[in-house]
Amino acid sequence: MTGRTIIITGGAGFIGSHLVRLFVKKYPDYRIINLDKLTYAGNLANLKDVEAMPNYRFVRMDICDYEGVLNLMREEGVDGIIHLAAESHVDRSIEDPFTFARTNVMGTLSLLQAAKVYWESLDEGYKGKRFYHISTDEVYGALAFDDTLFTEQTSYNPHSPYSASKASSDHFVRAYHDTYGMPTIVTNCSNNYGPYQFPEKLIPLFINNIRQRKRLPVYGKGENVRDWLYVEDHARAIDLIFHKGRIADTYNIGGFNEWRNIDLIKVIIDTVDRLLGNPEGYSKDLIEYVTDRPGHDARYAIDSTKLSRELGWRPSLQFEEGIERTVRWYLDNEAWLNDIATGDYKRYNENK
Repeated sequence: MTGRTIIITGGAGFIGSHLVRLFVKKYPDYRIINLDKLTYAGNLANLKDVEAMPNYRFVRMDICDYEGVLNLMREEGVDGIIHLAAESHVDRSIEDPFTFARTNVMGTLSLLQAAKVYWESLDEGYKGKRFYHISTDEVYGALAFDDTLFTEQTSYNPHSPYSASKASSDHFVRAYHDTYGMPTIVTNCSNNYGPYQFPEKLIPLFINNIRQRKRLPVYGKGENVRDWLYVEDHARAIDLIFHKGRIADTYNIGGFNEWRNIDLIKVIIDTVDRLLGNPEGYSKDLIEYVTDRPGHDARYAIDSTKLSRELGWRPSLQFEEGIERTVRWYLDNEAWLNDIATGDYKRYNENK
C-alpha cells in the first residue's frame, strides 16, 4: 500500500528514533508523524538527520490527550499507528507507579479510542488500517536458569509496576480487536541496545561511567540473565511485522543472545578499555555490588522462532559486533552524552 500516513508514538526516544529514521528514509511516499511528549528520555537531537525531510513531521503531544490525538488523526488522515511511547525504567516504576499507569495504560487506551472513533467514521472503516503495539518480554514474568524460553503462548505474570502497566496495555489492545474488530498486532521484545539509548539504562550508563572513571553499580551478584537485541534489528522486525504480520496476532522478538549481567558488564569494560587505550582490566575495579532491587526477575529469554519461520526475520548482528558498534558510537559521541548530563538536550527540544 502506497501513500500511508503513520503515527509513531515515542519517536524521539531510543527505539522510536531508530524506527522513525528507518521509515522516513525507506518509505518516501509515506508520511511519518513523530508524536512525542518529550519527557526526560525524549531527545529530538536523535533525529537531526531526518528532521528536514518532507515526509516527516514532529508533533509534541501527550498520548493521554485523547482529543488532541483524535484531531491529529482527522487532520492527517492517519491509517496506521505504531505505538512505542512508554515509561520503561523499572527502577522509576518502583518509585512512581502512578506515572507508569497513566502513560502506559491510560495513554494506550487514549490512542486506541481515538483510532476507533476516527476509523469507524470513515466509509471504508478499518480497511487498510493497523494499530501496532510494542510491548516487552517483562510481562511474562521470570524464567528459571534452564533452557526454557518465553513464547507467544506464555502466560502473563508481571512482577514490577512497569511490567504490570505494560501487561495491562497489551490486554486493552487485544480487547479492542475482540470487541470492536480493530486490526491490532502486539509484539513483545527482549532488551534492546545500541546508539541513542538514554544513559540511565545499563549499557550506555556503564560505558559513560567507565569513560568518567565512576563506579559501576551491579545489582546483587550480577547473576540475572537478559536476552539482548541490537536496536536496528528490532526496527527491521517492526517494519516487517507492520506490513506483513497477521492481524490480531502476537510476535516475540528476541536475539537468542542471553548474557548474565556480570558477564555483559565485563565485556563492556574490556571493550571500552581497549578502545580508550587503557591497560587490560583497567576498569574492573569500578565494579560495585549493590543491594538487589525489589522484584528483580532472574532471567528473561525470548523465543522468536515464530517470527523467523513465518516472516523470515533474523538478527543481523552477532553480539560481539553489535557491542563493538555500540561502544564506539558512545565514545565517538561524547557531546551527545554531555548534552544529556547537563540537560542541554532539553534546549534543543524546546527550539523544535
